Amino acid sequence: MTPKQIREHIFAVIIGKVEEQDETRRHEALAEFLSVTGTAGNAPEQVASLIPPLMHELYAKWITLFIDRLLETVPAQNIELLCDGTNDNNAALVLAYIMFLESARMEAQIDKDLKEHGMNVTGQDDLGDVAANYIRTQMAKIAKETNEDKVKGNA
Repeated sequence: MTPKQIREHIFAVIIGKVEEQDETRRHEALAEFLSVTGTAGNAPEQVASLIPPLMHELYAKWITLFIDRLLETVPAQNIELLCDGTNDNNAALVLAYIMFLESARMEAQIDKDLKEHGMNVTGQDDLGDVAANYIRTQMAKIAKETNEDKVKGNA
């Protein structure tokens, strides 16, 4: 595979996983998250409706940062092995991406990006913090589901 093909494959696998949720499910999950964490006080539905969906541009930015870092730190032939399209290797790519998002550097980047996104859309800085907490929770959920799917597939 060429470096371009590797990038395209990894990007497609990850973007497919993180953007698979429709708007109704996103809103419900966000409202549930807010009510469980107590972040929104007595109005989780109202606050959930104020938080805009993450723009494709943010996902694309974070996935590109992941791919850049992966290509800097892992030999190309090893990455190529992960790009064979099997469910196990796709799951491994998604899990590696989630681990990357949990790094201190990326947590700071995500907070910055979400605050900017929240301020640009709503004018309320604290919605960026809520969105950052929500995206972390959703990524943890995706990681758990991916691990469970992988275990079921190997059983």
